[in-house]
Amino acid sequence: MFYYPFAVLGVVLFTSTAPAGKKTIEFAVEAGEHARANEPVTVPLVLPVEFEKIHTVILRTGKDTREIVGQLTPPGLDAEVKTPSDKQIARELHFILPSLMARGAVTFEAVLDTDNPDVKLDKDKLFNWTDATGPAPTLNFGSTPVLRYMYKDLDTSSAQKREETFKVFHHLFDPAGKRLVTKGPPGGLYPHHQGIFYGFREVVYDGNKKVDIWHCPEAYQAQERFLETEAGPVLGRQRVLVAWHGKGTDVFAREEREMTVYHVAGGTLLQFVSRLKTTGGPVKLDGDPQHSGFHFRAAQEVADKTKAETIYIRPDGVGKPGETRNWDKDHTDHKNLPWDAMSFVLGGQRYTVAYLDLPTNPKEARYSERDYGRFGSYFVTEVTEAKPLTVKYRLWLQEGQMTVEDVAALSNAFVAPVKITVK
Repeated sequence: MFYYPFAVLGVVLFTSTAPAGKKTIEFAVEAGEHARANEPVTVPLVLPVEFEKIHTVILRTGKDTREIVGQLTPPGLDAEVKTPSDKQIARELHFILPSLMARGAVTFEAVLDTDNPDVKLDKDKLFNWTDATGPAPTLNFGSTPVLRYMYKDLDTSSAQKREETFKVFHHLFDPAGKRLVTKGPPGGLYPHHQGIFYGFREVVYDGNKKVDIWHCPEAYQAQERFLETEAGPVLGRQRVLVAWHGKGTDVFAREEREMTVYHVAGGTLLQFVSRLKTTGGPVKLDGDPQHSGFHFRAAQEVADKTKAETIYIRPDGVGKPGETRNWDKDHTDHKNLPWDAMSFVLGGQRYTVAYLDLPTNPKEARYSERDYGRFGSYFVTEVTEAKPLTVKYRLWLQEGQMTVEDVAALSNAFVAPVKITVK
């Protein structure tokens, strides 16, 4: 199943009978039951191929003189937009909705102009990639680093070298870009936890071959190639192809992993989408809440110095410092949460990272929390050739401690997005 980050009542479809030049898009945005603020919105488009070089546009709201910048990209990994002919292209129009009251509506208009394919913006108002396909690709907004992709060829020359290279992951910077807030190798407490990462402790493939692609004593993840890189005023995006290696030379699955960062005020909003395909027969994914699924691990300083100050914020309230909850066979209530959030301290600064789930991700989702700064959830499922596994999560990072209401608003925007009606 494919899940859009918005509700769509129409897809803009322009035929190529008219000459290239200008095309006008008009669409309404309805808030629904929730008030909206700093919310990414995406509109799917099918356009004549002549418009493929247009990357940015100005959105206008009728009599309101305010202007919002929109960014056009190819469809995201979770989208399913089909072009009716080879003379057309699929695109997504992204923008940040500043605010909209509950049950409110606003109409936007954008003009695509082949003679003016880009809005002129200062470089400090744009995402950009440093070393985009090199050994440590880094996404920046202006000169501020935001996200870094970590991958290396597997090195088995020593236990430490293997630990440093047996999986791919992403580092996240604090919103000011001054330091990394995530843990990487080598060493430290539980070195198999690295940054923002995804894997499973109990994997069965090829009938009865069992491997662990979390601790990776034999199995490992390896970057194969870069698939897509985007950067503009609204978002920065990277999609990579990752091979899941089992015993010997086996590659039992391949994963397209897509990370998108949206430029929103007050923090960093990151979207993780993964599509895992088997290379042959069924692959069963299983494990436990601490060592499987999609997780975030805070920097080692939390484990070393400040874990007693870690606070978890949950839908039922704010926990006490150092208090955690974990699903296990004797305590099965910590599951299927719409969201969870961890507030932790680094360098004397308190941060909160919110973990947002979707109803469309596999269930049951069993959650894990640790005071040293690692949390996330996992599920049990089977991947087949006819049924690839697509999952989608969001992370929000900001300074300070969030409230239950703060995180719930982020979750509402993710689970129940605005309604788009194309006119």
